[in-house]
Amino acid sequence: MIAFGWMRPAEQRGGWLPALRLYVAVLVPLMLVWETAQMPLYTLWQTGTVGEIAYAIVHCTLGDALIGLAALTWALVLVGSPEWPRASFRVVATATLAIGLGYLVYSEWVNIELRGSWAYTEAMPRLPPFGTGLAPLLQWLVIPAVALLVVRRGCCR
Repeated sequence: MIAFGWMRPAEQRGGWLPALRLYVAVLVPLMLVWETAQMPLYTLWQTGTVGEIAYAIVHCTLGDALIGLAALTWALVLVGSPEWPRASFRVVATATLAIGLGYLVYSEWVNIELRGSWAYTEAMPRLPPFGTGLAPLLQWLVIPAVALLVVRRGCCR
């Protein structure tokens, strides 16, 4: 069992609040690592200063944390149960991934195609129909899924 100083022993056995805390505690560092690793697939890596790149990594990681938390929260509101994660875990996990992926596809399309806020390098594989980058798509499949599995394991014993 994973223990955090801000969790009382009774909270470690289950409940949505410690599960939510654990989800964020796992999600954020993994997003930071992923954002850093995929940065060379964006043009900023070639054109930005060290400060601009560092800012983008931190900014995107914090944005990812908010999106991940919002996706899980919406999933809990829409299909969760008060006993989550012990009850309705799979349906909440599926909804969380679907909401996160839906937002990712929309956000990448708006920010790349419409606003030009950022751009991919030629090295980024892109998927139809909206030209979504493979790396961010995998990011939103893998990292929230890993964080949710850690929650399942850490809070549902």
